[in-house]
Amino acid sequence: MENKKINIVIVDDHPIVIEGLKRMFSNHLHFTVSESFTTGSEIINFIQHHKVDIILLDITLPDANGAEICREIKKISPATAVIMFSNRSERSIIMQSVQNGASGYILKNTSIDELAACLQGAYSGNIVFCNETKQIISKPSPHDHTVPRLTKREKQILHLVAEGKTSIMIADELFLSPLTVDTHRKNLLQKFQAKNSTELINLALQLNMLENTP
Repeated sequence: MENKKINIVIVDDHPIVIEGLKRMFSNHLHFTVSESFTTGSEIINFIQHHKVDIILLDITLPDANGAEICREIKKISPATAVIMFSNRSERSIIMQSVQNGASGYILKNTSIDELAACLQGAYSGNIVFCNETKQIISKPSPHDHTVPRLTKREKQILHLVAEGKTSIMIADELFLSPLTVDTHRKNLLQKFQAKNSTELINLALQLNMLENTP
């Protein structure tokens, strides 16, 4: 068992990150990078047919939210340790990742030694965090997003916005004026403390508020 290298797959949309990690692990005694991907769909397809010890998974992928991909991976391969490897340091994202089954959350500015120690810990079955992540989760921020209270109409509009519908399309579907829909959208942005619709949907996903139809 001591001679067995831990099999790692990297999922990141930046080739330079993948190449840097591959180079780092190339001469390492304990780890080997067996494969790398740049999208969530690729790793989902791969994991259905291959055994992987650890997946280093970025949060921001071109086709999916990494936290959601983590949940899908754990459904397919519960034994695989998924470690989020990201620049995103919001406490809500870290906690959502762990809730979705992640074995840890490591920031990309982590040292090589600390990363290796975290990988070893995750392989042994532990939940691992780099030192900076530990500090973030130990000090809840007053700006952390809690689940906002929405009216039934706001929930309807939130789901339709997530479907990519415009205010005019939503107004036609709900028999409202576009001005009324815009007012509801502004209220949603305020309640979620979001800057735009994309951030609004990302936050709603992280808070599992788009799981059920209103």
